Amino acid sequence: MLVSLTLASLLIQPAPTAGLVSYEEAVRCAGLTQAASELEGGESAKGRRLYDAALFWSLAAMQVGAAAGKAAPAAEADQTRARIEAVRQLSAEAPAARAGLERCLRKTPELN
Repeated sequence: MLVSLTLASLLIQPAPTAGLVSYEEAVRCAGLTQAASELEGGESAKGRRLYDAALFWSLAAMQVGAAAGKAAPAAEADQTRARIEAVRQLSAEAPAARAGLERCLRKTPELN
C-alpha cells in the first residue's frame, strides 16, 4: 500500500519537483535497478536499497505503461529485455549504465 501511495504521489506531482518519467525511462530504470539488485544481492544495505528501487521502478513502469495503453505482458517483456541488457552493461562496468543507475536511484523515493 505504501509503495502504491508513494508511486502515485511521485507520478502526479508537478514535473519540476517530481521528475515525471516517460514509459521508456521507467522501463530503463526498472531494468537497471533490477539488474543492480541481482548483481549486488540483498544482504547489504545497498542491496536492500536496490531491491526497493527495483520494486518501485517495476511498478512505475507497469503503471505508466497501463496509462499509455500498453498491455501488461508487453510491459513485462520490455522490463525483462531492459534487465538483461542492464546486467550485461553493469557487468561490463559500462559508464553510461552506472550513470543511468545513479540517476534512477536519485529519482527513487524512500520506501521505508
